[in-house]
This record gives sequence, structure tokens and C-alpha cells, in this order.
Amino acid sequence: MIHALRIIYMTCVVVLATAIPAMAQEAPAADAEAAVQETTNALPLGAIGAGIAIIGAGFGIGKIGASAVEAIARQPEAGGAIQTAMIIAAALIEGATFFALIICLGK
Repeated sequence: MIHALRIIYMTCVVVLATAIPAMAQEAPAADAEAAVQETTNALPLGAIGAGIAIIGAGFGIGKIGASAVEAIARQPEAGGAIQTAMIIAAALIEGATFFALIICLGK
């Protein structure tokens, strides 16, 4: 299971690392109308990307919460440490989600 997660993680890193240079430079627009058309076409894709990022974050934070509640039910004496780890993990996921929103919608 952990090996599969590592493969998925590395695949995501490679995809994101190779996508950055492709989007680093915009093609020169022939006129202002073409630039407006490019911006108009790119907006729905950014909204779709933002939606996917938010859905993924929601599933991730939900999974963290469910696992933390289950862990606290099994070992109530470790509740404080589990809750702290859960809050830190949820904050990291939210930070990554905000970064994804800025990248998807900020143009």
C-alpha cells in the first residue's frame, strides 16, 4: 500500500514539475481581441481545476478526521497527540488547496 502511494506521489510530482515550464511563457497575441479570447477560454479550465482541488482537499480532510476519531476511540489516552497531528495535517492540506486555487484562478 505504501509503495503504491509513493508511486502515485512521485507521478504527481513529475507531472507538476513538467507542467511548470510549459506554462512559463505565453505565446504573443496577434492583437488585443485574440488576447481576450485566450483569457476567456482559459477561465473555465481554471474553475474546473479549482473545483478538483477543493474536492480533493475535502476528501483528504474528511479522511483525516475519520481516522483521527477512530484512533482516539481505540486509544483515548493518546487523544491529544492525535488531535494535534490531525490539525497540522489538515492545515497543510488547506495550504496546498489555497495554493492550487491561486494557481488555477489567478491569471
